[in-house]
Parts: sequence; structure tokens; C-alpha cells
Amino acid sequence: MGDIATPKNVVVVLLDSLNRHMIGAYGGTEFDTPNLDRFAKRAVKFDRHYTGSLPCMPARHDILCGSWDFLWRPWGSIELWEDPITRHLQQTGVTTMLVSDHPHLFETGGENYHTDFTAWEYVRGHEDDPWRTAPDPSWVGAPAVPADESWVARHYDTTRTWFKTEDDFPGARTMSHAARWIEHEAPSDRRFMLFVDEFDPHEPFDVPEPWMSMYDPEWEGPKVIWPPYLADAVASGKLDARTAQHIRANYGAKLSFIDHQFGRLLDAIDRRGLWDDTAVIVCTDHGHYLGEKDVFGKPGVPVYEPLGHIPLMVAWPGVAAHTNSALTTTVDVFATLCDIFGVSVDHRTHGHSLAPLVSGDTSSVRDYVLTGVWGRAVQIVHDQFKYVRAPRNDNRPLSMWSNRWSTMPIHAMPNVRLPKPDHRATLDYMPGSSVPVIRQPFGSGDVVPFWAMTNTGTTRDLLFDVVGDPHEDRDLSGTGLADQLEGVLRSVLRDVDAPDDQFQRLGL
Repeated sequence: MGDIATPKNVVVVLLDSLNRHMIGAYGGTEFDTPNLDRFAKRAVKFDRHYTGSLPCMPARHDILCGSWDFLWRPWGSIELWEDPITRHLQQTGVTTMLVSDHPHLFETGGENYHTDFTAWEYVRGHEDDPWRTAPDPSWVGAPAVPADESWVARHYDTTRTWFKTEDDFPGARTMSHAARWIEHEAPSDRRFMLFVDEFDPHEPFDVPEPWMSMYDPEWEGPKVIWPPYLADAVASGKLDARTAQHIRANYGAKLSFIDHQFGRLLDAIDRRGLWDDTAVIVCTDHGHYLGEKDVFGKPGVPVYEPLGHIPLMVAWPGVAAHTNSALTTTVDVFATLCDIFGVSVDHRTHGHSLAPLVSGDTSSVRDYVLTGVWGRAVQIVHDQFKYVRAPRNDNRPLSMWSNRWSTMPIHAMPNVRLPKPDHRATLDYMPGSSVPVIRQPFGSGDVVPFWAMTNTGTTRDLLFDVVGDPHEDRDLSGTGLADQLEGVLRSVLRDVDAPDDQFQRLGL
């Protein structure tokens, strides 16, 4: 690791759906993020960090297993041909702790990410966590603000009645548990890794007062805490401009709320005096559209900058705060953890350690980033350009590779089910593996897993200079540069041994 010291310990804080452009340290002025800004003053701030596999669980696979999976499957558990970093740390005597309120980690499709931690704490009650079957009949002291619950019944609508104080909200409890672990359980005689998987500021955008009205005090009536997933939201008339403004303000309220709770963890690290031997990594899985390009949520549109250009900050012992503009992505976090703890893995991975960037030994660790959602457009960020390759031929052929055969449960749409493997399924092999895997093809007219079902956005290729045109206003796909980027993407997909049907459905 060059001239820098190897950290003894690591704390990883993953804040879900954290918008880079809304953090003060990255130039955001719309909402208050004093503790993220406080952390940035001691961290290396990565300025060109991008998503890899999307959305929630695929991104966690990137970070904990180190390999992009969006070319092979939509959403899933740890597979038989791979081991998470926690398995290796367990074998080498490193104490690992997971503190999380992220429901997807503990439901079908997210199994096994927690099992190899030394210990784990699951904070109940976020989003669609099936925690309670009836509202609290007393609501004594409940800080829950009246919310619009009319569009669909959610578990959270019942859960929120049980929050008696600000400290009962999941984000507050997660950060409190993490801070308590740092102060009272983090070992001093051996190495440790704490992984805080915090679902805030992901929806529902629900926090108690005074946070809830912080950025929209004029709103009258129930708060809109469930954002829609829409393209052309206001232009189509599906969302009025005033409600759109209100939803954005409610995201800001939750961002400031979880920033405040994050301060508890920073205080605990201060009190234990861990900065001298502990690396602290603050990251996210993706952003969240809040009206940029008239898009809300994560619908089937390209991974534009608000969703895909994400924050990454790393506080490293002995390294002064500065900004690094090298291209990085989520699998690089895994590679960095392996580097710090001296771990070698057997399965194929795609990351590069950030340590040489932190130390200044090199100015770059990769030439490109692949990013996307299974069954949608495949994107590459190369040099200063982002190239979006849209599916051709009715988005077929397409195949899913998995031995666990799971996808995200859609609680609001209980009749949406993952199609099962059928007589067309074959056994194939993941790159670098001799473990047989079920490969199920999908043809024209077949029902496909949820995320590919929502492929309603991109119908053509796109190309942007994301350095010179960060708002992606000028599409360069009609220029000769697009042919060059098409060639780069084809070469990269070959380098990672992407499935042959990816080349066919993308017209490559």
C-alpha cells in the first residue's frame, strides 16, 4: 500500500439511495448534511464514483462479493460459486458485525449476506418489513405525522404507529446500535469490520417533526411519503408540480434526519479514538430521481447521473482530506476491503483496490465502469463519456443465471411472481467457475423477473460527455464517437465473459 499504513479496522456505512448532488461536501445546497460534511473534512472524496449492478441487492453483491452480477441475474442471494468477504474474514479471525434495518437482506432473494458475519443486528420496521400485524391501539406519544396512505396498503403504514419517539425510527435505532457496538463491543485486541447497512434515505420519506416539515412547512394535509416511480412525471400529468416539490422536500427531510443520526456514529468513533487505525468508508448503492429530467424513483429509464453518479468518501489513517477524480465503482469497495485485510478470493471478481489512489501511488485503477439493471440497457462510463446501449429485437434473447432462483418480492404487487425454470433451462458455468448453474432463457412473450418487466424507458442508444455536460442535455449518439464507444463496450463485455445472449439482445 505504498507509503500509507494499512488500517487495522474498517467501518463501512452504506446509506441507501444517497444522492451525491444533495450532499454539502459535493456542492449540494438544497438540504442540510452537516455530519456527512463533517466526515468529508477528514476523508478522501471520490469525485467520479459510479454504480455497478443495480438496484439494492445487486449493489450489495458488488460490495460484499466483488463481482458485477447484472449481466447474469436481476436480484439474488450469494450463490454457490462465490464467497462473501465475510466468509474469508471469519476464517482469518477478524470480528465482523452487521447492523442493518434493510428489509431486503432478510427476505427471499436477499438471503445469506448476513450469515457469515460474526454477529448481526436486524433493526425491524423499515419499508415493507412485515413486523407488525396491527396498529398500536394506543398511539401514546407517537410522533408519526399524518401521511397519505391511499394508493396502496404497505406494512409500513402499520409499523409507523409503533414509533413512540424520534429514537424509535429505524434509522435512529440502526445508528444507535452501531454507535453502541463501537463503544462497548468493538474489540481492541484483534481486527474488526463493522458494516452498517442503513436503508435511509430510501423511501418511505417519513420522519417525525420537526424534521418532516423542515423543507416544506407550507404543505397542508397528509404528507406524501411514498414517491412514485415515473418518467415524464409532471409533463404527463401523472404528478402535479406542487406534489413533486413536496416529495423532493420530504426526501430532503429524511436525508437531514439520517445525517443527524450518522453523527452519533461519528461521535462514538471519536470517543474510542479509532481514527488513527481505522478506515471509515461512506458509500451508497445508487441515487434516487427526484424530478431531475422529470423522473421520480427508479423507473425503466437510463441510469442518468442523479442515479448512477454516486458519493464515496474514505477516511484513511494518516491520509489528509482531498478529492480524487479517478473513475471508481462499487466492486472496488470489495477489492479495497480484500486489500486491507489481506484476503484472496477464488471466484471471478471485477474490482480494483482504492488503496493506490488513496496513497497517491497511481492516478487511476480502471479505464471503464459497467453499470445497469438486468434486462435493461447496458451502460459504460469510459474516459469522460457515458454510452447507453439499448436492447434490440424486443429485448430478446435474455437469460437468467441462478441456483437460488429468486428476485425481489414486490409486496405492493403480491400477484407478481418470478417465473420458474422450465424445460428450456440448461446447465451452464459462470466465468471462472466449475459449479453448474441453471440458465433459464426468456423468449418473446415470456413473463420475466420484475426489473426487466419495467423496461419502459430507453428505446434508443444515448451518449453523453458527463464531464463537459454533467446534466446530460446533449446526446452525442449520432456522432462517430458512438461507433467508438460501441466497440469499447463490445470489447469490455468480451473481457468479462458476458453471456452470448447479451451481445445478441444489444445488437453487438
